[in-house]
Amino acid sequence: MGFLLLKPEEIQDLVQMDEAIEAVEKGYAGGKKYPFINAPRRRVHSPAGVRISNFPGGVDEMGVIGAATRADHVIQLDEGKNQEYSYREHPIHVLNDADTGQLLSIVVGEPVEKSLGYTSLVALRTAATSGVGFKYMVRQDAQTAGLLGSAGQAANQLLALLSVRPEIQKVKVFSRNEENRAKFSRKYSQKFGLEIEPVASIEAAIKGVDVILCATNTNVVLFDGDLLEPGQHVTGIIGGNMQLVQGGFLKAARREIDDRTVERADVVVANLRESVISEQQGDLYEPIQRGIISIEDIIELGSLATGEATGRNNDEEITYHKNNNGTAASEIAVAMLVYEKAMANGRGTMFDLIESEALMKGFAK
Repeated sequence: MGFLLLKPEEIQDLVQMDEAIEAVEKGYAGGKKYPFINAPRRRVHSPAGVRISNFPGGVDEMGVIGAATRADHVIQLDEGKNQEYSYREHPIHVLNDADTGQLLSIVVGEPVEKSLGYTSLVALRTAATSGVGFKYMVRQDAQTAGLLGSAGQAANQLLALLSVRPEIQKVKVFSRNEENRAKFSRKYSQKFGLEIEPVASIEAAIKGVDVILCATNTNVVLFDGDLLEPGQHVTGIIGGNMQLVQGGFLKAARREIDDRTVERADVVVANLRESVISEQQGDLYEPIQRGIISIEDIIELGSLATGEATGRNNDEEITYHKNNNGTAASEIAVAMLVYEKAMANGRGTMFDLIESEALMKGFAK
């Protein structure tokens, strides 16, 4: 009996975005059918500000259960308006057989989208989760998008949208750095085969578009919800940082989307409602505390995947997906997909392990 060790250089060029979206959808659907297989992310911090994020759970349809863990060191920028990571370690995914418990694989490194290559950490998993939301919440006739951000996460978010809405013809992109948004437009308009226009303001990026994609490292609200137009869909991707605030490393809870957006949205979806409360995630937790919305009003992503709920009821609704944090439904789903493809392609190193029962008998002697 053994397990497959996969190193960072061995997990590249394996997974396409549409495959990742399908796997993540299975993860969230399975977690809704059997809630005990998926749990909220759990974070702890050292006194120096190093953060460990843990993701326990599995995807029964893919035959896997396990855990993921990643370490990073977070610092604040612009007096707390943005944040970045002074160091981020390779994530580690531990995959066990969901029926027997046997260790299948230890995956070290960041799974990346095959056509994009490495762009940024957690980009593939985050974008694939957004992709599930796009599938159920974006209008079928959507043709335009406004993209806030011009780094690696932005590229993955856009690819996820194009994977489920290939009819998108034009994208307007804004980021604080004029050169970065121009560079992004040149690179990805050619790669994706569509018009990408760099614009000088957030207001210009979201005016008149069908889909608004937020892909920044902001800690503060990006736009006024009164700017939203009927039929638009909004996806936000930042999670929570309350532990960092409580530990004195950051000044305030992260916000990306304002209360007015929540108030105006006809449909509000989060990956897991429990995470909104346990991490006090500002974009939804604060509107709940102010009575703008109740936790029961928030639909879980898994309910869209199982058909228990509808992500959009008509073309005039404003819909909002708070891709509030990763869970094992996404982390383990993508890692299992990597493992399966690595096995098929002969990648990685097999390690034999002594049977656990034999080991215990040895201790007993």
